[in-house]
Amino acid sequence: MVTVTGVENDSPFFGKVIPGDALISVNGHDIRDVLDYRYYTTVKNIECVFCRDGERFVCTAEKDEYDDPGLDFSTFLMDKKRSCRNKCVFCFIDQNPKGMRDSVYFKDDDERLSFLQGSYITLTNLSDEDVERIIKMKITPINVSVHTMEPALRVMMTGNRFAGDSLKKLWRLAEGGTGLNLQFVLCRGINDGEHLKYSLEESAKLKTLISASVVPAGIT
Repeated sequence: MVTVTGVENDSPFFGKVIPGDALISVNGHDIRDVLDYRYYTTVKNIECVFCRDGERFVCTAEKDEYDDPGLDFSTFLMDKKRSCRNKCVFCFIDQNPKGMRDSVYFKDDDERLSFLQGSYITLTNLSDEDVERIIKMKITPINVSVHTMEPALRVMMTGNRFAGDSLKKLWRLAEGGTGLNLQFVLCRGINDGEHLKYSLEESAKLKTLISASVVPAGIT
């Protein structure tokens, strides 16, 4: 459920929906964020369930295929950004000085931004449900900060005990046809040398691999 903040004049919902109404579903599918909204409103005929003052009502609309329904929402994602749960040994944000604005310290790790804006994610806060949604909606490519294909080493580098297991999601995404751009932040004496060679060899086995970039760590 997401709250409408505006209705465009040429929207098929103009005069029916007002700011403050909550969009609950489209054609029977619950709407949680921008991906749901964009995916389920691509068809010509849509039936939307809204809620106003605790009362639900239905609006139908006919439009051209892929046309936006003309509803505005408070944020681009129609949801809160997902923040990073890691404590990477090389994190440049953690190296920032104190006393700066809050947004400077925010670390996003959001698969929606990976697809829509090209951000890189670590998969550590991606649920199995999220993975299946990516595959179902054919969201591709996804950009992933891997750093190493060795589970134990990845746990150490990210400071997240789930980071090793989350590598399994790479293989599931590849099986589902999702294109993958991988990134390895190279830290001298940690994930370089034979570790890097192994990681690149393993990455090459991903059938939907698009690219694998190696980026030297920057310490400030």
